[in-house]
Amino acid sequence: MHSVKEIAQQAKSAGKTLATLESQKKNAILQLFADKIDGSVAELMKVNSRDVADAVSAALNSALIDRLRLTDAKIHQMADAVRQVSSLPEPVGHVLRHTLLDDGLILRQIAVPYGTVAAIVESRPDAVVQLMSLMMKSSNALIVKAGQEATHTVKLIQRFMHESLLQHGVPCSSVTVVHGREAVAELLKLDSLIDLVIPRGSKELVQYVQRNTRIPVLGHADGICHVYVDTDADLQMATRIIIDAKTQAPSACNAVETVLVHRNALEWIPVLVTALKQCGVRVNGCSQTVAIAGVDCVTLITEDSDWAVEYGELAVAIKIVSDLEAAMAHIRTFGSRHTDAIITANAATAERFLHEVDSANVVHNASTRFSDGYRYGLGAEVGISTGKLPPRGPVGLDGLVTYKWVLCGNGHVSAQYQGVDAKPFKHVPLPLSSPAR
Repeated sequence: MHSVKEIAQQAKSAGKTLATLESQKKNAILQLFADKIDGSVAELMKVNSRDVADAVSAALNSALIDRLRLTDAKIHQMADAVRQVSSLPEPVGHVLRHTLLDDGLILRQIAVPYGTVAAIVESRPDAVVQLMSLMMKSSNALIVKAGQEATHTVKLIQRFMHESLLQHGVPCSSVTVVHGREAVAELLKLDSLIDLVIPRGSKELVQYVQRNTRIPVLGHADGICHVYVDTDADLQMATRIIIDAKTQAPSACNAVETVLVHRNALEWIPVLVTALKQCGVRVNGCSQTVAIAGVDCVTLITEDSDWAVEYGELAVAIKIVSDLEAAMAHIRTFGSRHTDAIITANAATAERFLHEVDSANVVHNASTRFSDGYRYGLGAEVGISTGKLPPRGPVGLDGLVTYKWVLCGNGHVSAQYQGVDAKPFKHVPLPLSSPAR
């Protein structure tokens, strides 16, 4: 068995092969990978059932088990997402800027792979498939540390990818799954071999990774998403959107956790609470919400820190606010800059919310659940980045390449462009033609 360092060395070597791999071959690998997933539903369900049973026996939390569990529909969606990635434009070699600095002196900014990416994933077989497909398309070598609760499912997924790679003459070390808790600490030390780390999981996991490596980290620690129901909201629409945002996938990072309701919509609170309770949602709320809906329906939130909870399950908080200003202030204080939505028929109010709420995704009259790479047409995503530096929001192919500057001259020297008789630069933009791959 290879050590984590040896695996990383092999991945770095494979990355050199991937960097020059033509688009047609990468797409063929992904198409075969998708076909293997689509054609192995029974086998995937069998091994996944074993993982789920082990997770239940270990009394793991319901949100984790929900993310772990596969269904027929989820398996087919995974395969479809791989095919969508294969159909996306080639991201590597794309010319981002092309400039004539002077006669015979031409500068190009060209998209290139990061190189070797390490991903640390908790209980998400679908996330592993997303990562594998996006890294292959973007010509990055991948090392995945999957949660031990998904061991059997991920081993089968790795087998499908390795078979697809081998059939097209690409080294299996291009995509490797490592196991064991100790592998995380080892990976995080390898800043000379690994170019990017992507943690996908709990807040604690992301913060641990951020604290314990010098490698650049792409990810978010929290998914505390809000829906603000404005005084000019269509309340039937608001009910429908909130039910979707909370119940369609309660453990997802883009599920709503807090609903902020304008004080002019107090009469609607019992309607919303009843609809949530009918869907099995536990409702927490401010004192005014409790007074309106009753203590039998709503649990009082007594600590300010409880407004910053990511439930990750069928639970939601409701707070009544005086106006848009108060709603945005609450989001600034307790939000995580992930996804926040406003429900209103007032275009000016909506525009102000969309402009002033400083989140990676802001939404008007739609569910927070749309903040997803697959739904945005990115093919799939490696995660959602809530930081200010790019990439921001759902990170798909465009976020998995960096760039280099390529300067071609004909004996040019910098001294020509300095001093009293300095030659001026022309800086003429040229067409952005990309080399065929």
